[in-house]
Amino acid sequence: MAFAVPGYTKGQVDRAGNALRQNPLDPAAVAAAMPIITNWRSAHAYPLNTFQATLRHKLKALGLDATSAPVGQRLKRLPSIAGKLQRFRAMDLSRMQDIAGLRAVVPTPAALRNIRSAYVDNTSFPHELRSQHDYVQDPKDDGYRSIHLIYRYKNAKAPAYDGLHVELQLRTRLQHAWATAVETVDTFANQAIKAGRPTPQWAEFFLLASAAFAAMEGTPMPLALRGEAFSEIVDRLRTVEGALNVILKLRGFSVAADKIQRIGRNVSSYHLVVLDTDRFDLQIKSFAASELADATAAYAAVEVRTASGEPLDAVLVAGGSVDQLRRTYPNYFLDASVFVKRISALCSGTVGISTVKRKGLARA
Repeated sequence: MAFAVPGYTKGQVDRAGNALRQNPLDPAAVAAAMPIITNWRSAHAYPLNTFQATLRHKLKALGLDATSAPVGQRLKRLPSIAGKLQRFRAMDLSRMQDIAGLRAVVPTPAALRNIRSAYVDNTSFPHELRSQHDYVQDPKDDGYRSIHLIYRYKNAKAPAYDGLHVELQLRTRLQHAWATAVETVDTFANQAIKAGRPTPQWAEFFLLASAAFAAMEGTPMPLALRGEAFSEIVDRLRTVEGALNVILKLRGFSVAADKIQRIGRNVSSYHLVVLDTDRFDLQIKSFAASELADATAAYAAVEVRTASGEPLDAVLVAGGSVDQLRRTYPNYFLDASVFVKRISALCSGTVGISTVKRKGLARA
């Protein structure tokens, strides 16, 4: 399989990225910049693939397989790149550190601590750890919880890729369920929670859900809710859920995912997932390993349509069967079932303070 290599200078990349700063976007300017942007993004596939193999090896050493700890990788979508460049005016595209993203979802907080240690305590790891953020011990203000490790690639055998960045996201299943629900609501409820612009009720709901989940996992709650009793958090969660009708809405959103069941076990190396947010329509096109160039071109073509105003949300991802893809990236199939199950249990009283205390999880 032939991987793209960076074909432009960082100055050219940054100038192309400036075409994405306009709001609204200029379709002609974006189309002219797309060859450079596509090459720069595609070049990250090689270091991403290297890190993916390393991550699977480390998980296997901890006794975790693809079922217990699914791994996914993705190249950042054009709308996400544009949104970030617009929010951070001083950021250049060549310095964006999360174009290549890799994620592992592990079963427990203990497994999360172990996989993090396998990276940060490994002094022989050749790549440079540029930054790390522990949003589990110190959750974001909106309730987001995960561990982020950002590495700068360095490999004497493939120097063309030196300096490119890869971001690792390490999460538990419960942390991932929360993040999945956020993206699902953003897509179908006209919210911008992930971008930091939620309506007050949705912001309160997800903050309370995060705090309850943190208590269930025995990790710190978001700062705004530390010291508040678990029972009070659940009571508030129940009230806000009733006002927003969250459970019913998420179940309805998930109906759009049903068509994935009709695809079957289609094992391919790359999957182009396109969601029409107006028609609630999901399309998946799969590509073999030898068709990476075709997959990249198809992805770029969809994103040009998005830049022209079509209500499309697309992502090109790699990794095994469509079933595995659904487990790793459930937000693109609107599968918020894990989150719905946990919230339903909290709101119905199935999981109460006595259960949390008995398990030793009522830590603020």
